[in-house]
Amino acid sequence: MVKIEAILQPSKLDAVKDALLEAGIEGMTILEARGHGRQKGHTEFYRGREYTVDLLPKVKIEMVVADTLKDKAIEAIVGAARTGRIGDGKIFCSNIDDAIRIRNDERGEAAL
Repeated sequence: MVKIEAILQPSKLDAVKDALLEAGIEGMTILEARGHGRQKGHTEFYRGREYTVDLLPKVKIEMVVADTLKDKAIEAIVGAARTGRIGDGKIFCSNIDDAIRIRNDERGEAAL
């Protein structure tokens, strides 16, 4: 099993979610986040004063999928989230040893 964490622009959330559902990935957790990478924020004017916005709004999607669905999930996220501009986001993958469904003690991929 693989845990996939994707950090992306909030405007791309619905497209990514739909692409993942089409790819057969049903379970996911979505969190609101703030941060920056290479784009390091930007400056804005509010009531005539300039201020720096260095933590930009982002969305983090977390899911655990079977090894066979890893590439399909990554392709779905990249295809739906890519604009080709800085700030599109990142995807992180890590191995998961076990999963347990609390309700009935199912383990492994059956718990997903």
